[in-house]
Amino acid sequence: MLLDRSTPMKSWRRLAATVSVAALGAGLLAGCGSDSSDKGADRSDGANSAASSGAFPATVEHAFGSTKIDKAPQRVVTVGYTDDQDVLALGVKPVGMVDQYPNPAGQSPDINTQWPWVKDKWGSAKPDVIMNNGDAGPNFEKIAALRPDLIVAVYSEIDKTAYDKLSKIAPTVARTKAEKEPFSAPWQDNALHIAKALGKADEGKQMVQGIQDKLAGVKKAHPEFANQTAVALSWYKNSVTPFTTKDVRGQLLSGMGFKGQTEIDKIAGADFSTQLSPERMDLVDVDRVFAINDKADTDALKKDKLFSNLKVSKANKVSYLLDSEGPAAGAAMSQATLLSLPYAIDQLVKSVG
Repeated sequence: MLLDRSTPMKSWRRLAATVSVAALGAGLLAGCGSDSSDKGADRSDGANSAASSGAFPATVEHAFGSTKIDKAPQRVVTVGYTDDQDVLALGVKPVGMVDQYPNPAGQSPDINTQWPWVKDKWGSAKPDVIMNNGDAGPNFEKIAALRPDLIVAVYSEIDKTAYDKLSKIAPTVARTKAEKEPFSAPWQDNALHIAKALGKADEGKQMVQGIQDKLAGVKKAHPEFANQTAVALSWYKNSVTPFTTKDVRGQLLSGMGFKGQTEIDKIAGADFSTQLSPERMDLVDVDRVFAINDKADTDALKKDKLFSNLKVSKANKVSYLLDSEGPAAGAAMSQATLLSLPYAIDQLVKSVG
């Protein structure tokens, strides 16, 4: 089961502080001087030549100020964990992205380009990996070598120091201005934020509205959800780990009409999840549970005596959603993007019968 989005913030800041301007400059020179043999260049040059010109110039306000994008970007690098999918949904194939889910050794193509909801969009494109989930931060030199004309770092915890370094490479759009804690913005805000950066605000609004209409359809078809409290959780480090109502998984459940378990929010504080101690298992003994794990962790969760003895377990009101395996409904739910949400909604409704 994938849970960590990154290493702790202190580790990120240490790494950002140690990347020298000189090293960054060397990366920029390497990127600007590269020819068609450059790894990043020959993979995706021309891939976005048909991208709509959109509304430019565009100025996007974000957590660290504002960024002006003069013309339609052709070489986009995404530093946010799921930003690649919103960019992809809007017709632009990133040349660099984060590997949110570790790719099995020796497996090609990258699993992150093969999800059912993104595979057709990626086609034969093979973006470079500029950061793996769990890394202390992105590879600044690698990003520079890709010669981006836009860097998107929205679903990300980058700090001001890292933002400033990225901005030396290309115009960079960070998380939304209203977002107090990383990973807490509504999925709609992230999607619209990215759409504006791509000059496709109207298209973004239409796609967001389409998903909201789909959620409204679920509420209409299942009015019983409004009287049920639901929690999304995972089995992580031998503990039941629920997600908060502010996390994208909690947001999706609320969007479908379920009530959230706000007591979990109080324990988690600024974090998007929390590991429960045995005496607080009552917090997930609600009307409906959505357990996101791959098979091995699903089996371990089912064997946990405390969890299996909960009323929700005995009532068979637990939907076990495979994360990166099989239909990967858990991954779709966890990513909560313009591309993954329609798929996730269908899978969740199917799971409750």
